[in-house]
Amino acid sequence: MQIHPHSEFHQSRDRREQGLQNLLDRLVIKIQRDELVRQTTNELRELLQVDRVVLYYFYGQWQGQVTFESLSSQELSILGSTGPDNCFNDEYAALYLAGRVKAIADIESEPMESCHRDFLRSMEVRANLVVPILIPRGLWGLLVAHHCQGPHYWSPLDMEMMQTAAQTLAIDHNILES
Repeated sequence: MQIHPHSEFHQSRDRREQGLQNLLDRLVIKIQRDELVRQTTNELRELLQVDRVVLYYFYGQWQGQVTFESLSSQELSILGSTGPDNCFNDEYAALYLAGRVKAIADIESEPMESCHRDFLRSMEVRANLVVPILIPRGLWGLLVAHHCQGPHYWSPLDMEMMQTAAQTLAIDHNILES
């Protein structure tokens, strides 16, 4: 059996080119996904007139972190925050998996677990609105609006805008592939 010296070279080159193409395809998907999330969080913050809108992405079983944020002031950044380990459990996850939308006008007067209140205080949150991002395989993330300067009443329109934005993210093919 004769082996052409060039055939191994061509196979190796073809594998490298295919690997490079796969890498470029994944990068394009990531860039498109990131731009959609960035636009969504920025628009929501402006429309809701709040201090911060974040995307909390779940990378494991109820473990996640803030991967995107739109801020009224850079001092309010919580990018990379992971949240308290013992607060978000199966009970909360089940509520969000069922489509729960949680609006809190004032964390100081809302009945809640003390760990949750302490966590919100540590991020300077006074009011928040949380909407799940549900994809076919489950809870992908949470879209969260924070108001830090004081209490904030969330109107039905505010909740509807957040839900619409979460649904838009949930059906985007770039998010479904991530």
